[in-house]
Amino acid sequence: MPSNQLPLRQVHLDFHTSPHVPDVGHEFDAETFANAFAAARVNSVTVFAKCHHGHLYYETDSPARHPTLPKGSDMLRQQVDALHARGIRAPIYISVQCDEYAADTHPEWVAIDPEGRRVGRPAGAGTLVPGWQILDMSSPYQEYLAEQTREVLTKFHPVDGIFFDMCWDQVSCSTWAKAKMLERGFDPGKDDDRHRYAHANALAYMERFYKLVKEHQPTAGVYFNSRRLWNIAEEIKFQAQVEIEALPTGGWGYAYFPRHVRMARTFGKPYLGMTARFHKSWADFGGLKPRAALEYESAQMLAHGAGCSIGDQMHPRGTLDPAAYDLIGHAYQRVEAREPWCEGTTPLVDIGVVMTHARTAGKVTAGVDEGVVRMLTQLRHQFNVIDPDADFSRYKLLVLPDETIVDDATAEKLRAYLKYGGAVLGSYFSGVSADGQSSNLLHEYGIVPTGLSPFTTTYLHAGKRVEDGIAPTEHVMYERHVRVAPAPGALSLAVVVEPYFERSWKHFCSHRQTPNDKPTKFSAAVLNEAARCAYVAYPIFGMFARHGSLVYRQLVGNIIKLLLPEPRLTAGGPSGLETSVMRQPQHADRTIVHLLFAIPERRAHNLDIVEDVVPLFDVPVSVKLERKPTRAYLAPEKEAIEFVWSNGRADVRVPQVRTHAMVVFEFE
Repeated sequence: MPSNQLPLRQVHLDFHTSPHVPDVGHEFDAETFANAFAAARVNSVTVFAKCHHGHLYYETDSPARHPTLPKGSDMLRQQVDALHARGIRAPIYISVQCDEYAADTHPEWVAIDPEGRRVGRPAGAGTLVPGWQILDMSSPYQEYLAEQTREVLTKFHPVDGIFFDMCWDQVSCSTWAKAKMLERGFDPGKDDDRHRYAHANALAYMERFYKLVKEHQPTAGVYFNSRRLWNIAEEIKFQAQVEIEALPTGGWGYAYFPRHVRMARTFGKPYLGMTARFHKSWADFGGLKPRAALEYESAQMLAHGAGCSIGDQMHPRGTLDPAAYDLIGHAYQRVEAREPWCEGTTPLVDIGVVMTHARTAGKVTAGVDEGVVRMLTQLRHQFNVIDPDADFSRYKLLVLPDETIVDDATAEKLRAYLKYGGAVLGSYFSGVSADGQSSNLLHEYGIVPTGLSPFTTTYLHAGKRVEDGIAPTEHVMYERHVRVAPAPGALSLAVVVEPYFERSWKHFCSHRQTPNDKPTKFSAAVLNEAARCAYVAYPIFGMFARHGSLVYRQLVGNIIKLLLPEPRLTAGGPSGLETSVMRQPQHADRTIVHLLFAIPERRAHNLDIVEDVVPLFDVPVSVKLERKPTRAYLAPEKEAIEFVWSNGRADVRVPQVRTHAMVVFEFE
C-alpha cells in the first residue's frame, strides 16, 4: 500500500453506550472480536476510547470509566492488541463536544445559546427528551478533554491514529466564551461575531489537539469529524487525512459523497468515504442494508480513488452481529479483489469547478454544488471541485457555477489562465454583480449586462450552435436571470422569451407561470469564441438541482462541447451511468476507467435505497490517452478486451456492467 494512502477496507465501530446498560462488555472476547474482522477482509477498525455518553472503555482511574464495564477489564487494550496481532490497523475514537458524563457532572461546561438556554437535545423540546448535551470548548472542558487525550496517547503508544468526533463550530454565550470573544476583539452581542469566534475557537483547538497527537506519535493519523467539508482548504493543515462521512440512507443522500470527494481528493492527503451497514443511520440496531447498496457505495469510493469505511455499532455486551459481518465481508471481498487497480490512483480530469463556499460565512446557495456535480457526472465529464486558490493550469476548462465569487485577484488569475489556452464557462452571478449591472469578466464573457430580469419565470429558445437534443420550442426557465446582450464579436447561443406579464394576485393566467409572449433582445447564453469563454444568464446549475429539467443539462452539455471538443471520456448508456478515469503512476501510468450503475429508489418516506443490481450490456466507451496502450482488459478478471486506437483515443465496448466495471489500459 502506498505510504500516502489509507487502508481501503475499514470499519468505523461505534460504541455509544448508556451507563444504564447493566452488562457492558460482559460477553466481549478479543479473539472472537478480531477474527470477525479478519474473516470479513477488514484491514482497519476505529475503536472507542470515549463515546458520546462520556464514558471510557479502557483501564483508568478516571471516574468517567463506564460504570458497568467489568472491573479490571481493559477492553480497548484487548481490542487494539488483538487487531494488531492480525495485521489490522486500530485508530482510536474520542468524542469531543458530546460528553454526557461531563455535562451532568459539570453543567457549567455546557454551551449556552444567545437566549441563555443550554445547548443540546432536540431544539425546543426541553430537558425531558433523549439527546446529547453539547459541551463548550471555551470552558474548562477543553482541559478535561486534553487530559483524556494525553492518557489515551500514553497508554496506547504508539497509536495508529485518533478520530476526534463532533467537532463543528459551536456558538456559545457562556461566561468563558464571552470573555474570550472580548479578548479577541469579537462582540458577543453580534450574531456574525459569535459565529466568527466559534469558527476561530474550533480552528484553535484543532491545531492544539493535532499537535498533541503528532508530538506523541508523528506517524499517527488525525481527523476532526463533523467539520464542513467545504472548509478543507483552510483546515487541511490540521487533518492528516479526510474522511467523508456520508451514509446515503442516514440523511446524507446518494449525492453527498460524489460532491465532496471531488474536492477532498485535490489536497494531496489520503481520503476515504464512510457509509454504514445500517438500513437507516447510526445505531440502527438490527438494520441491515441490501447487499446491492453496499456494493455500489463501496465501488463508488474506489472509483474516486478513496478508501472505504463501513460503519457499525458493537452491541453493549461486546459482541458483533454475524449477519452484519457477512454483509461487510461480501462487499470487502469485492474491494480486495479490485485493490491492485485502486491503490495509489489519481484522477485524470479536464474540468475544474471553482467554488467559494468557505468564503461566504457558511452560506451555501441551495443546490449549486449538487446541481453542478450531478450535471457534469451525467454528461460523463471528468472534473474536480476546486477553490479559487487552486492551480488553474491543471484544467482545460473552468466552470464558475452560479455564485462563485470572482474578486479582482481571481479575475486576473482567470485572465492569465485564458491567455495560456484555458477556457471558462460562467453562470448567473459568477463574476457578475448582485444587481446584474456590471462584471469584472465583462470582456471575457462578451456580455453587456443591464440588470436583473423583472420576471420570475421566463423561457429559452436554443440557437443552432446549442440545439442538439433540445426541442425547437420555448423551454421554461423557472428562476430569475440576469438580462444580458452579446457584446460586439460575441454570439448569442439562446434567446430569452419573456411572458406576457409577471404572475401576481392582480393578474395571472392558468395554474402556474404565465405563458410565453415574444422573443426579446436578451440572451440566455453567450459565447465569446475569441476569449474561449461562455456565459449562461441563469442560475443553471442550482436550477438543475431544484427542478431537474433535462433541457438545462443539455444546454450546458452543448456549450461545453464548444469549449472542450475533445473530452477525456465519452460513454454510452443511461444518464445514470457514472464514470471516472484514474491513473496509477506506480504501474507505468496504468489507466483505469470505472463505470458505475445503480438505481437508488424511493422505497420509503425520505429513504432512497439500492436494492437490485440492474446490469448494462455492450456499453461504448472512448477515452483520450497520451499514447497507444499495449493492452486492455477488464479487472479484476484480467479478461482481455479489444480496443480501436484512433486519433489519440482508445475505443472499447464493455460487455457488461453489474454495478461496477473496470477497464484497464496498460503501457509498456
